[in-house]
Amino acid sequence: MVTHTDRIRLDKWLWAARFFKTRSLASQAMELGRVRIDGERIKPAHEAKVGEMLDVQVGDHRLQVVIRALSTQRGPASAARELYLETSDSIARRKLREEQRAAEPAQSTKGRPTKRDRRELGKILRG
Repeated sequence: MVTHTDRIRLDKWLWAARFFKTRSLASQAMELGRVRIDGERIKPAHEAKVGEMLDVQVGDHRLQVVIRALSTQRGPASAARELYLETSDSIARRKLREEQRAAEPAQSTKGRPTKRDRRELGKILRG
């Protein structure tokens, strides 16, 4: 469902490519400098062009993508992935971050230990 158009606002493209849930969130991120082209802050009305490289920060994720196609419609995720190409550096950073998160034991622990966890810890400490 990729629609080819000549001109499209970048905030609308970011929404169609599923980086943000709404256009207003995309616009807000652009105004806060979380979307950049060549390190420069841009405005939401900036015209998206095929071949442009974007640095997009969504939450704690920072992606570097190249625009492959333009679309004004938000479609399924499979169609949205066709709109951009993530750079190899960005993919490597993302995988490294995922590996580091998996290695952190605190990530698997949620909240206070249960009574059972406390008993098992006591057994380990007693020997």
